[in-house]
Amino acid sequence: MINKNFFKKIRILDGGMGQELLARGMKPNSTLWSANAILDENYHQLVLDTHIDFIKAGAEIIVTTTFATRQKRLKENDLLDKFEYLNQKAGEIAQTAKRKFPNTYIAGGIPPQNLTYEADDRDKLEITENFNSQAKVLNPYVDFFYFDVWSSVKEVKCGIEAIKEFKKPYLVGLHVSEGTTLPSGEKIKDVKKIIDENALGVLLSCVSPENFEKNLKELKSLNIPFGFKLNGFVTTKLRESYTSVFLGKKSNPNEILGKRQDLTPIKIQEIAKKFKDAGATILGGCCETSPPHIKAIANLK
Repeated sequence: MINKNFFKKIRILDGGMGQELLARGMKPNSTLWSANAILDENYHQLVLDTHIDFIKAGAEIIVTTTFATRQKRLKENDLLDKFEYLNQKAGEIAQTAKRKFPNTYIAGGIPPQNLTYEADDRDKLEITENFNSQAKVLNPYVDFFYFDVWSSVKEVKCGIEAIKEFKKPYLVGLHVSEGTTLPSGEKIKDVKKIIDENALGVLLSCVSPENFEKNLKELKSLNIPFGFKLNGFVTTKLRESYTSVFLGKKSNPNEILGKRQDLTPIKIQEIAKKFKDAGATILGGCCETSPPHIKAIANLK
């Protein structure tokens, strides 16, 4: 079990598994994204090697490859019967990496259960049940849970309830597409009212460095460990729903969201140092950040 004060010191998270797997040769398969690497056993070694490369680069925490193994994505691809297998296999592969590098912690990545970069407007009970079903499969393999790219306070409230039975701490990963509000319209500070003693910290997840900087002051005001998983997309804010564009039309998210060329490892290091100096202790990458980016960030420790 991870220590509740773990993130009070500088800690390094991994980078973006889904985009890194594509960059390393995983073939796209509809909207399955990273889940295709778990579905197709020919890619299992690639997933393991990518986890290990992030660890070798300096990551102290790896996140399970479960962002696209949510029930909604699997239903879209007529693979709901594989739900338990895919989440279990992702946990097993992460555990294999941990056996090779025992000081590594595994975060059970729990993605938004409906759309990406959009608040889940479904019934609270349904959201909670979705979170719980994924957490239940991942629980034996993880040291804590990571709420990965969530867009509303309601989702966080449901998530806390969903994992209560497992008696493990959690790290909150909120998303801000632009400006200073969550996709739900709420403020980051609103989450302070609902997190409890099991919260390890709050970070902004899959955000640009510019958006993180706009919300830095508010994150600091939470008075708990905070940080980031920075992405290398041009934007996560589209005129129409990202998910609706992604469905059946594009095979790589960067075809829709764009890929920045300016965020080199050296540039990411400069940005991460600035945020570290401002008090951020949870440092990592998201989509389009590779092991060299994480190595550059890890050199700040």
